This record gives sequence, structure tokens and C-alpha cells, in this order.
Amino acid sequence: MIKWVMAASAATTAGTQFSWAAAPAAPAKGYGTDPDLIKKYAAGDCWPLSLSPAEKATATVLCDTIIPADEKGPSASSLKVPDFIDEWVSAPYPGHERDRVIIRDGLAWVDAESQRRFQNEFSSLVVRQRHAICDDICHLPDAKPELRPAARFFARFRDLCASGYYTTPAGMKDIGYVGNVALEKFEGPPPEVLKKLGLA
Repeated sequence: MIKWVMAASAATTAGTQFSWAAAPAAPAKGYGTDPDLIKKYAAGDCWPLSLSPAEKATATVLCDTIIPADEKGPSASSLKVPDFIDEWVSAPYPGHERDRVIIRDGLAWVDAESQRRFQNEFSSLVVRQRHAICDDICHLPDAKPELRPAARFFARFRDLCASGYYTTPAGMKDIGYVGNVALEKFEGPPPEVLKKLGLA
């Protein structure tokens, strides 16, 4: 059987001349130099930032509306979450470029809605007025049909805001995350876990 397969294979390639050595090597495409992990980068050091001062002001107040300062932790803006969002949407990658359109269009909608309802930009509204706008778009299933695009923006903005906040030391402390804290003594898995695995 093996001889038959080998003969059939040889017959189908008999008229074909191919050499691995003769195949041209495709040049490797790089993605840039490795980052210097010792250097401290500021916002805008890696690529130009996208948000205008007005957009940044709206984003800052919206971040603090989503995560205000309380007894558990500081506000989102005090942890530079708006800078994180600006850096994120400015990155030259396909997913980030999609987010850039969503976030900038959404921030424009927020300011336009602020002007329509309260004749003022979002960053100048009082808390009650900001909440009135956010309450209408904070839950996509409950949003009116005409507000669903704004609700999709809010969902993405809220995700980015939370991502920026809860990856800071203060944000991790806020939710009680201790994964990066060294233990004084490692006691191993609990006895009930070892027993369930048949190791105790």
C-alpha cells in the first residue's frame, strides 16, 4: 500500500519542477522597535493625540460622572483616565481607530444634547443635568430608539473609563484586588480543594 501511494505521488509531481531553495523569501514585516520599558512615557509620546481640548473637557466630566470620587477612591479624572482614553482612541490600530470614531461622535452628541436641553456644554452642567442625559443612555435595552446610537457610545466609553480606572493602584484598591501584593507566607490551596482533587 505504501509503495502504491509513493508511486502515485511521484507520478503526479513528475512534471513539476520545484525547489524550496529557489522560492523567494518574503521579507519580514516589522511592527516597530520594542518599547523601552524603563522609560516613563507621557500621553502623546508614542503617537499624536486625537481629542480636541473641547472633546477632552467633555470626556473628563463624563469620566467623573461615571466614576466620581467617593469614600472608596478618587475620581476617574484624578487618575488621568481621560488621558488614557485619549491615548487609546489615538492609537494607530484598527480596533482603536473604530473606537476613535465612536468616542468622538459620541462626545459631539453629548455636547449637542447638552446645548439642546440646557443651553450649555456638558462640562458646564450641574450634576443633576449631567445625570439626566446619562440616565437616558446608560442602559442600551432601555434606551429609546432614537437614543440607541448614543447608548452604544456610552457603553463603549464606560468600558474604557472602567478599564483605565481599575488598572491603576487606586482602582485596584477600590475593588479589593490584591493579586499583585506579595504574601508574607504561602499556605497553599485550602484543604477542601486538595480533597476534591484527591490530593489530600
